[in-house]
Amino acid sequence: MDKPVKTINKYDAACPEEEANLQTLRTSLMDQETSSEMANWFKTFSDPTRLRIMDALLKKELCVQDLTVLLDMGQSAISHQLRTLRNMRIVKRRKAGKTVFYSLDDEHIEQIFLQTLQHIKHG
Repeated sequence: MDKPVKTINKYDAACPEEEANLQTLRTSLMDQETSSEMANWFKTFSDPTRLRIMDALLKKELCVQDLTVLLDMGQSAISHQLRTLRNMRIVKRRKAGKTVFYSLDDEHIEQIFLQTLQHIKHG
């Protein structure tokens, strides 16, 4: 004879002394929309070409032509990656006449990049 399926209470898996704290913790967790947005943002960092572009822009504001020479890639490929980085507000652009210069969007991007690099080199 089959056992009846037990209804799972939302705190069945909790350690007894932590049950009260879990409800408080749950209310402070990020919502699904925020976690999806954050995941998409981090996906932008998952491309080696984008990381190399960011590394170059960390050191100096550059135009597309400079990036093509530095990374030995075509203008179209660099422009595509810059568009992706701009859409995620990781890089910004500045026009000077007909030339467009790119740089990291702000100091937060620089900190995230450098801390990630430090973490990788540390381990």
